[in-house]
Amino acid sequence: MKCYYAPETASHDPQFRLTHGALMRNAEQAERATLLLEGLDRLDLAAESPPVAPREALLAVHTERFLAFLETAWEEWQKLPGAGPEVVPNAFAQHAWAAYPPSVVARAGWHMGDTSAPLGRGSWQATCRAADCAVAAADAVAGGARFAYALCRPPGHHTSAETAAGHCLMNVSAIAAARLRATHGRVAVLDIDVHHGNGTQAIFYDRPDVLTVSIHTDPSHYYPFFVGYEHETGTGPGAGFNVNMPLPRTTGDDAWCAAIEAALARIADFAPGALVLSLGLDAHENDPLKGMKVTFDGFARAGRMIAAAGYPTVFVQEGGYLSPDLATSLASFFGGALDRAPRAPTGA
Repeated sequence: MKCYYAPETASHDPQFRLTHGALMRNAEQAERATLLLEGLDRLDLAAESPPVAPREALLAVHTERFLAFLETAWEEWQKLPGAGPEVVPNAFAQHAWAAYPPSVVARAGWHMGDTSAPLGRGSWQATCRAADCAVAAADAVAGGARFAYALCRPPGHHTSAETAAGHCLMNVSAIAAARLRATHGRVAVLDIDVHHGNGTQAIFYDRPDVLTVSIHTDPSHYYPFFVGYEHETGTGPGAGFNVNMPLPRTTGDDAWCAAIEAALARIADFAPGALVLSLGLDAHENDPLKGMKVTFDGFARAGRMIAAAGYPTVFVQEGGYLSPDLATSLASFFGGALDRAPRAPTGA
């Protein structure tokens, strides 16, 4: 299996996070990649650095002004009196009646949906290189590979066409899906991250050529709160091509895998030429965000089920946060998908 990782993504190591009114260390830390690479190594999988993707691949998903904001905002921010080290919005646009603003302070509130995805000095380079990984993996699958993995960070599935949120900058899963559309008439996105893939949903919500299916913790009391409900099924030509499967926070292996089985049945009805798997690992029982109670065995079962579906598949890394079990979660998933037993952790 081809695997892609860009070391430059470590230049994005956000600090700011606001949770329940308290300032905390951001959960999307650069150390995540070290643990994920360890998981690959336990399966003797090596990651290669991807080539630079054409800007057109990014514009297939995002607006030009959103990309321009991500590229220039940090330098503009540093010119503000008393500016902090990261771009963090303090006002948010009410898009229903808002005008696009010239001020970087106001544009931060336009292009950032919450305070959890701050922009630092290296954020633009990092999200570009994460997108490069997604495009390289999509190109590998389009070229005939059965599987390819993009170790992306920052992740992307909470970002819409021009609003970043939830630790995400560019929507790498959507970029991979749009890239696959160049060679496949239909593409499905299956999101198994513990959080609803609201950005991916928004990007493809009115399209019949990309089926989006998200299995996630019930958003009535969990991020992203406002979307991710079963009644959201698409609009216009996309009606019926968006599927949400919210589950309780107590969900363990059996119920989670049953939801994946149901999702794969819906995908089979859609008959896509290729699949993008938004691979969140934060459903694990020991993930610090405590959204579900899936075990290593549950991840291995999920990997086997998704591989058995038989689609050329791009695996795009989404969530999964710092815990000693993150490497084992990834190794368990791909061990199931590749029918290969991972080595035990070093020192075990």
